[in-house]
This record gives sequence, structure tokens and C-alpha cells, in this order.
Amino acid sequence: MSDAESAQAAIEVRDLVVDYVDRRALDGVSLSVPIGSVVGLLGPNGSGKSTLLAAVAGLRTPQRGEVRVLGKPSGPQARTKVGVVFQASSLDPLMTLHETLWLHGRLFGLGGKTLRQRVDGLLEQFGLAERARDTVGTLSGGLRRRLELARALVPSPQVLLLDEPSTGLDPDSRRALWQQLHAARAAGLTLLLATNDVHEAERECDTVVFLHEGHLIAEGTPAELKGNLKHDAVRVECSDGAAAELAEAVASWPGVGRVTSADSLVHVTVDDVSAFVPKLFQSRADGIRAIRIEPSTLEDAYFAIAGAALSSTGEEA
Repeated sequence: MSDAESAQAAIEVRDLVVDYVDRRALDGVSLSVPIGSVVGLLGPNGSGKSTLLAAVAGLRTPQRGEVRVLGKPSGPQARTKVGVVFQASSLDPLMTLHETLWLHGRLFGLGGKTLRQRVDGLLEQFGLAERARDTVGTLSGGLRRRLELARALVPSPQVLLLDEPSTGLDPDSRRALWQQLHAARAAGLTLLLATNDVHEAERECDTVVFLHEGHLIAEGTPAELKGNLKHDAVRVECSDGAAAELAEAVASWPGVGRVTSADSLVHVTVDDVSAFVPKLFQSRADGIRAIRIEPSTLEDAYFAIAGAALSSTGEEA
């Protein structure tokens, strides 16, 4: 990868391989994140989302491959241009909000009038100025998330990495968080976020990347990823051993799009759910435990491409 090629993107990842002691977390992942874009990493726990963010931040050394941020190799030189909001809170509950931002700025070499203005401005921008002398431990979950975002922006990064940014937030706090993120993006910030929330990915991201067991299996706009699906999605929970047979049977029915089965679940996209469901019960009622019907989402697209559900459990990586 040439410097000229890397300079055209905020983040360039090429053939990235990251191993842990007992498993491979990323296996040959390549990804380009355009400057000023919002790119979401979507996948279940253990798919490699957090590992990829750590590699981009320079916190995880790959076994093979290359990561460049703003044209420079990931590491100390690029780190000053990258802000990180971790999934788990890393705030000190005994520090005040002002101390939290001030310390972060000092760690990045800021000081004097520049740091004072930066801290005061961010506290005001995020609606935290009146709580500046309060300790972090007195804040609600939503206000803590705002503070973590403000802290990440203290050194004026050009790239912001977010790991499950809205997890655990109520709807109002989630909206407030994304209002701030969009304001930061409007100022030129590039966002790369890991999420399990398909609605967040569809609503907020320009591009969505599907990760599955350490592999990048698809990427595109939300509309592109859902493009091969029919209008409605039907999820059928089957009796033991019935899923594969049901999937094979319905695949040839008129108006049926993609059919995917995994364990006891069959996912079908259809043109007309009102015609499909009665026919399904007429022909296969004995093997059906439950049915869920909804418009096709990125969750449906992921299931169709990966053959696995986003809600599958496992240790996050």
C-alpha cells in the first residue's frame, strides 16, 4: 500500500491477522474508511469488532498485515490523531468532570490557555458545564457517556473509534449522544464504530461492515446490503431436526427470496407475507414452534449472508 493510496482514506487496513493465545480473532481483514464518513462494524460477540478497533488504535499488534491512519502506520505517531471511546467505562469515579478532561489533555501534551479553552468549551458543548466540579461517580449513565466522548475529543482527533457507543443508554441519552457525534462529524471527524444494534447501524452509518468469526464477509451501504432481500422477513423457529427440511421445501415456493437455516432457525425473505405464512402452516404446521414477521433489516441481511444470527453469544473480540 502506497502513501498516496493511504492518504485518500482516514483508515486503511490490509490483510490484517490478529491471534490470541487460543484462537484467531481477525483473519485477513481489509477495510478502507473514507475521510469524514461513518462506518459501522456489525457482528455478534466474538466476531472481531473490538479487536479491529484495538488494532486501528495501535493497542493491539497484528501478526500480519498493515494498518494506516491518515496515511501513517498505526502507532504512537498516528495515535495523537485518534480518539477512542471504549465499550466499558474507563472513568475514575472520584475525579471531577473538569479534572477528567484536564488530565486527558495533559497526557496528550496540551496545557495552558489552549487546554483551558478546550476543556471549558467541551463541557459547555456537551451540556456538562454546570457539573464540572462534580465527581464522575455522581453522573447518570448517559452523562458518563457524554463525558467519555468529550474526553476523547480533547486532543482534537481526526478519527474517532467507538466500541458499542450507545449500549445501556435510554432513548433520550442515545439521541443526545448521536447529536453530538453528528456535530463532530460535521466538523470533519471520521467515525468507526462497533455495534450490535442493527437500527443504529442502519440509521447512523454511511457504510456497514459485516464481521463473522474474524472474517469480513460483506460491506456496503445499508440499502446495498439489504438489496438482495425481499420486502418482508419471516423467522421460523422449528422443532428439533425440522429446520433444514423446512428450508429446502420453501426455497422453491413462488415469491420466496433468500432462505437460510441455522440450528433450529429458518430465515426467509418473501414478497407477500400474507400469502406465505398461511401456506407455511398448511404444509408444515407440525414442525413450527414460533414465527416472527417484520420488514427486512440488516439483521436479516447478516443472517442471509453469514448463516448465523447477530445475537449469537460468545466472548467479545
